[in-house]
Amino acid sequence: MTENITEVTVDVEDSIATVTLRAPQRRNPLSKKTMQAATRLLRELDQDSRVRVIVIAAEGPAFSAGHDLAEVVGAELDDQREIFAACSELMLTLHEVRQPVIAKVAGMALAAGCQLVATSDLAVAADDARFSTPGVKIGLFCSTPMVPLTRAIGRKRAMQMLLTGEMVDAATAAEWGLINQAVPADRLDAVVADLAASIAGSSSATLAIGKRAFYDQIDVSEREAYRLMTETMATNAVACDAREGISAFLEKRPPVWSDR
Repeated sequence: MTENITEVTVDVEDSIATVTLRAPQRRNPLSKKTMQAATRLLRELDQDSRVRVIVIAAEGPAFSAGHDLAEVVGAELDDQREIFAACSELMLTLHEVRQPVIAKVAGMALAAGCQLVATSDLAVAADDARFSTPGVKIGLFCSTPMVPLTRAIGRKRAMQMLLTGEMVDAATAAEWGLINQAVPADRLDAVVADLAASIAGSSSATLAIGKRAFYDQIDVSEREAYRLMTETMATNAVACDAREGISAFLEKRPPVWSDR
């Protein structure tokens, strides 16, 4: 299946959906229209029982140069609020969909493009990819990209990127935890496909439970996290796929998932 929505498309093959930014001549800017379209597509995929993993990709030499500055410049305050609200809604949706989301990064990921990478559940980049939050250089501090960036790489490293706007190479991004790994550019497609397939082999119900649990516990106190996760594991343990998976392990056979 391929669906065309403005400058975003989605392709579903087997159990993996690929959402692709398709404005390579403009370095895949995240206009309000593009972000709203991507959000709608993600919500549709969330409801698609066939889809177990979502990959975010982009055409051309840049993953995304960030917000469409031609749209931002000169816009009035209410319009600015709508643009950045659309961005925040997209990022929140990446965490709210039940499927794990993998960013496949080739080329530069700047500002909101870097935010998209930092927000994704997992990220794999070509070894020549570059990352930055350069808003400080044009008088528009990358305040919304700061939210996932700080959570992904920590305060000092995030502040370094935010205050300097300098590029970070893929190896450094992997070392800092902005991405999971940097791979040779000619291996990027294969590595992401293998990662997606590995995840897709698990129960979609279990993946959804685990993803929601991760974000529920990550920013609360240790005691509260244990309280939440104790209940999560207990309810997970009586689910159909947990019972099937444990039985299959004990019986030394492959599990047959019902996705329940």
